[in-house]
Amino acid sequence: MAWRFDRVFIVRHGETEWNVQGRRQGQLDSPLTEAGRSSAQQVSVLLSELDPDALFSSPLGRTWSTALIIDSALALGVRSEGGLSEIDHGELGGLTNDEIERSHPGLLAERRACLYGWRFPGGESYADGELRAAAALSDIETTFVRRPVLVTHEMIARMLVKNLLGLSADEALNQSFTQGTVYQVTPMKGILAIS
Repeated sequence: MAWRFDRVFIVRHGETEWNVQGRRQGQLDSPLTEAGRSSAQQVSVLLSELDPDALFSSPLGRTWSTALIIDSALALGVRSEGGLSEIDHGELGGLTNDEIERSHPGLLAERRACLYGWRFPGGESYADGELRAAAALSDIETTFVRRPVLVTHEMIARMLVKNLLGLSADEALNQSFTQGTVYQVTPMKGILAIS
């Protein structure tokens, strides 16, 4: 697809208490840590030098809190975009991998064997997330912004980049999005990490 964006800036939310504990958040939430708030502040400084023209966020608490910190420097106003929400982890939300292995033996190995199409019990797959990511980008494009900031989550960020760059599923799943970094994506050209 030929996107009309000049650049898209993708930002993962700041570190949360559940990130520290190794708990799967999905569409559940936990508060930002002090380090998470600090990394959001760092991102706001980076973005203020990159000339974005809009700020969109997943409505989940951890992303919304991150976006508000970023907007304290950008003063663009934060717009909610539900399609930027993390892939729903369903019954596994709130659990650590050890807890999942104890309660659902072999389930994580099953997931690793078919990562893109595997659906969380009661939740979503990456394939489902890709459809939401494409719809979110299309919705954002209708606002005629050219350099939006998207405050989102690691798993859905992979699917945003898959759409923006035309990557294969495997290429997208190999992408990593660290907290405190701005990912500048030039549609159909490439991605640059700025930290």
